[in-house]
Amino acid sequence: MTLTITTEDWHTAGEPFRIVTSVDTDGATVAERRANAMTGEPDRVRRFLCLEPRGHDDMYGGFVTQPDDEGADFGVLFWHKDGFSTACGHGTMALGAWAVATGRVAAPDDGEAVVTIDVPSGRVQARVQREAGRTTAVVFRNVPSRVLQRGIRLDTSRGTVDVDLAYGGAVYASVPAGALGLEVRRADAPELIRLGREIKWSLNDHPAAVLDDARLSGVYGTILHDDLGRADDGPWQRNVTIFADGEVDRSPCGSGTAARVALLADSGELADGEWLTHDSIVGTRFRARVAETVADGVIPEVTGNAHPVGTCTFTEAQGDPLPLGFSLR
Repeated sequence: MTLTITTEDWHTAGEPFRIVTSVDTDGATVAERRANAMTGEPDRVRRFLCLEPRGHDDMYGGFVTQPDDEGADFGVLFWHKDGFSTACGHGTMALGAWAVATGRVAAPDDGEAVVTIDVPSGRVQARVQREAGRTTAVVFRNVPSRVLQRGIRLDTSRGTVDVDLAYGGAVYASVPAGALGLEVRRADAPELIRLGREIKWSLNDHPAAVLDDARLSGVYGTILHDDLGRADDGPWQRNVTIFADGEVDRSPCGSGTAARVALLADSGELADGEWLTHDSIVGTRFRARVAETVADGVIPEVTGNAHPVGTCTFTEAQGDPLPLGFSLR
């Protein structure tokens, strides 16, 4: 065997998260580690674990690293089939639940444990809520999120639509699925993926998607959403986020939900004290609110939960014709 990696696999609202603690990464900060990982051995391991036959085109995971300083419990490099992302809400929730379950961060049997994590877009928290020794929810407290530009007119293969850009740790384009003649449902998934990719790449170099930190620039994903009216305590929507280059988030998307919170709060659709009920294409749910208003936007909190899937050991044997895997998308 030339390579053996053990992972701890979790899912958050249906979206996978493969946790790896054995990969060395170089850099003084998590942001530097991400930049260095793109062309080094960590990128080889990412491909090895993420692509088929050991993973699949919608796989997701992260390398646990040292934090930027003693203010965080650890850092993480998020990855997917196309590279390393700057933010990941569902992964933050999974890491919070994992850190408590493994004893990496102490937690009470009843109450809350705060897991602080350095990610490429900044410092975030997973607030792990506990009852009778069991994790019942994880609250993802994100970096400041904000509207970048509204109403960008875009000609697509299914007509002209208005697209909003917002930042939630990464840049997201938002468009109602109905404006494209679609619904957020499994039957429309192939077309949702196609349009999500089309919109992302059409707006990737838009001036509103160019941020002061170039490492955060570019459209990371497209959020296609349905309006389901109102729940008792706020707006109710269903979404699917098509991120990277055609990956489908099975969860309601943590950082994407943060971007939606920024947009809805800005428009007044999500008032102070209200909650966004945010459903996914597979029927799972996050709940989100504005926890705080700051100079550069709002601090969203997104509540969900994560669950262990299993522990896996992956090997690369000598002579394997596909040591780094492959993608069919």
